[in-house]
Amino acid sequence: MSAVIVEVAVNGTTTRATNPHVPRTPPEIAADMVACLDRGAAIVHNHNDEPMFTADAVHSPDPYVAAWSPVVAAHPDALLYPTMGAGARGIPVQQKWAHVEELARRGLGGMTLVDPGSVNVGLLGSGECAPAAAAEPYQNSIADTEYMFRRTGELGAAPSVSIFEPGFLRTTLTLQRHGRVPAGAMVKLYFGGDLQFGLPPTERALDAYCEMLDGSGLPWSVAVLGGDVVGCGLAALALERGGHVRVGLEDYSGPRTPTNDELLDELLELLAASGRRPASCAEARATLGITTGRA
Repeated sequence: MSAVIVEVAVNGTTTRATNPHVPRTPPEIAADMVACLDRGAAIVHNHNDEPMFTADAVHSPDPYVAAWSPVVAAHPDALLYPTMGAGARGIPVQQKWAHVEELARRGLGGMTLVDPGSVNVGLLGSGECAPAAAAEPYQNSIADTEYMFRRTGELGAAPSVSIFEPGFLRTTLTLQRHGRVPAGAMVKLYFGGDLQFGLPPTERALDAYCEMLDGSGLPWSVAVLGGDVVGCGLAALALERGGHVRVGLEDYSGPRTPTNDELLDELLELLAASGRRPASCAEARATLGITTGRA
């Protein structure tokens, strides 16, 4: 049975009004992360309660440290990464990425976050813009991208590379060909569900990304932001093509109010039905080429 790297994004900007089960406080986040790791996840990701889009894009590392410390104590090889403070024009990358750098400097989590491009995120299928989104684009220049990759390598961490649009992947692949993407990188293919960005979660869209990735050697996973990656069939398509999968309450949108455990269960059932199993934390590190016990 081949192993699949399972990631759970436990909260994102999902509010309790949307789903009463979403963990929001550091103890709640830690409990959900540990439970998911106990049952097969190898990567966990969270936001804290600071707004995503702010005037200065500054996030504190402290809520992450509070949430992650018990997780790392229970699962020393687990891979964790935060979100990034999103700002529009004029926000230095050193400012909006400072908490990511500080967490990596402390040796917590093992992964950083690299968003290699700019995108409009927030418009919903209803034609309304999500209140948490900004009126201006989420912007990361080529220089910003190069900084995030370079500092990730210097800090001995592995980059979680967000792909919101095909251009994000072309940038990543070009930098990889020129030796400027550090070891341990994992590409996260984000498809737009109710959120109107990027490519929709269809077989043709996935195959377009797979064609671009062919020959790169980069491990990749799929997620549907504002949808259901298992329910819509994208997870099954990714497994057929050798990919990995992310689930969680950050991404899920639909008629139910599931828990992170329930979303993870649905993915684990799909893995079992397809003759696969979740990768252990150690196997995930080996697949990504992370050689140290803790980055």
